[in-house]
Amino acid sequence: MSAPVFPTQLTLPTLVEDFFRQTAGRWKSERRYYTLKQEEPQEVVSYLDIEFLEPGCELLADLQQRHELDTPLRCGTRISWDSRYIRPEIAKPVRGSTVFGVLGETLYRDRGFATPNPVTARYSFVEPQTFRLHTEYDGAAFQEEIKLINAQYRTRQTIISRNDEAQMIIQYLEKRLS
Repeated sequence: MSAPVFPTQLTLPTLVEDFFRQTAGRWKSERRYYTLKQEEPQEVVSYLDIEFLEPGCELLADLQQRHELDTPLRCGTRISWDSRYIRPEIAKPVRGSTVFGVLGETLYRDRGFATPNPVTARYSFVEPQTFRLHTEYDGAAFQEEIKLINAQYRTRQTIISRNDEAQMIIQYLEKRLS
């Protein structure tokens, strides 16, 4: 399993475009939700389909319009998921999708984690294979980090806070299926 290959010219627009291209494909995501006021974590298995979106595609044009932007989005990704909670009392299927697009240092989404409304996030890179997002809406803050371990695996972690106090931590291990 080889490490992801990133361009030699490490500008923010180049990094994000290459990161989105390298994460395109089908993934199996196993995650745990740790609610800090509960003892037992929730476990979820999801199958993700991630598609790279070229500049000017219809999905990015729609996202640009939803955010009332004059400038076209540089690139983006669409993520569709099919999830199932592991515990029998919660064993409900969840399906959905979301579209992301980038312009400058801002990531635009058609919906948030906990809202159907369009949201924005600031993004950065710790290193070429580690993508970070900071999103705030409805009194909550979401700190996310996605790290490509190699071409077959990635990890994700999300910390959800309210009033500067962590409420939930979500940890993911994801394996590429194709």
